[in-house]
Amino acid sequence: MSESIISLSKIAREYLVGTEHIYALRNITLEIYKNDYVALMGPSGSGKSTLMNVIGCLDTPSGGEYVLNSKSVARMSDDELAEVRNKDIGFVFQTFNLLPRQSALENVMLPLVYAGIPKALRKQKAEHALEQVGLKDRMHHRPNELSGGQRQRVAIARALVNDPAIILADEPTGNLDSKTSVEIMGLFESIHQSGNTIIVVTHEEDIAQYAHRIVRIKDGTVERDYMNDNIRTFATISK
Repeated sequence: MSESIISLSKIAREYLVGTEHIYALRNITLEIYKNDYVALMGPSGSGKSTLMNVIGCLDTPSGGEYVLNSKSVARMSDDELAEVRNKDIGFVFQTFNLLPRQSALENVMLPLVYAGIPKALRKQKAEHALEQVGLKDRMHHRPNELSGGQRQRVAIARALVNDPAIILADEPTGNLDSKTSVEIMGLFESIHQSGNTIIVVTHEEDIAQYAHRIVRIKDGTVERDYMNDNIRTFATISK
């Protein structure tokens, strides 16, 4: 079996709202392996977004243990966690989260600025990432000059630019039409084929079917975890 890079054991996440205890996650145990392509699937309120935030080190569990790349996340310092979020995990969000006044190239270069990469190398790496997602000819355009699909490609390039092992995508097609959604999922498939571990959080059944493994979350627990025997494939992957 492949090497486990994410190991969650009895993860719980509890919130106190007034005097009421809200349990977003209950006893989640999950292994994600190197070069896995997983869909975390569930309806709104199921706990999948909370689980994504825990996996992405954006939120801290109330209980249980999270081991990332053989290291306990609970024992990491703030600086180590920041480095994980910048270098080990690439994030793709439904709303793209691009800076409106910056060009596509400048948006993609941003994680490299935080990583302290020299300017010339930043530009080179960002250009390569934009070329990977098929936007070489649009790198000097601002977000408002790009379509929704192109903006999401910029966001994916930004997620890729630090060469992270893991890509974590939260409803990446939520703001896109059907045709563009297929193109974006084709792009994730090609990224997966190049060796990255992909985790897509979605409530859409047809989007989950592109993943090679589906983990269904319900009421903060893993309801079902299985390999997808009916993976949606691409006759051509549009870039």
